[in-house]
Amino acid sequence: MIQPVQILIVEDEMIIAANISLQLTEMGYEVSGVVPRGEDALNHLKDNVPDIVLVDIQLKGKLDGIETTRKMQEFYPNLAIIYLTANADEAHFNRAKTTNPYAFISKPFKKLDLQRSIELTVNQLKCNIATPAHKAKTENATFVLKECLFIRHQDSMVKVDIKAIRYIEAERNYCRIYSTEREYLLVTTLKDMDKKLPEKHFFRIHRSYIINLSRIDEIAGTHVVIAKKAIPMAKGMRPELLKRLQTI
Repeated sequence: MIQPVQILIVEDEMIIAANISLQLTEMGYEVSGVVPRGEDALNHLKDNVPDIVLVDIQLKGKLDGIETTRKMQEFYPNLAIIYLTANADEAHFNRAKTTNPYAFISKPFKKLDLQRSIELTVNQLKCNIATPAHKAKTENATFVLKECLFIRHQDSMVKVDIKAIRYIEAERNYCRIYSTEREYLLVTTLKDMDKKLPEKHFFRIHRSYIINLSRIDEIAGTHVVIAKKAIPMAKGMRPELLKRLQTI
């Protein structure tokens, strides 16, 4: 399932926040939430982790935007942060810089400033894919972000919901992802895919297969069934599989 990039807005001036939300929606992004305080942002992330967080440096409450970012990064180090600020002095800039933000937007700002900052951030997220130099021109690559994968498909990157992936099959130095929507052939090994995927959802059940635990329809003695596909289970993996299923 291809989903729009999700953005959380942390801004205590609600008129500004509402205007940003409207502009982002018009640009085709999905606003996952609008919250006025750092504490609210931390609570929001417990249930819905966005791809990008737009956060005002000067927030009301115990946590300013920089401290809020630090606390978010303790649990979600891959969050892309863009700071909003009406005070771009050296002290604030140096503090904010230590959290490695993707961009700064100074208030008041124009719609074009916001649009370009978001586009550059999304592009940087795509470019963060760790690909060896000799494979830099391969047609396919993946980047795990939150509850999704960015998969290079033809000339673009598509966002695939992790929950939609049924299983992944090895084909020599390639992997084929089977999702509810379609198939994707990636130039990567199953071993490398296994390292990238979140353990919460995926389990390498056989040397040639990784399965999505939530997609299992049936467990037999030597195989599991997912969407009518019998996937072989390596010897001795059944007890570990059952143990994993108890934790999801």
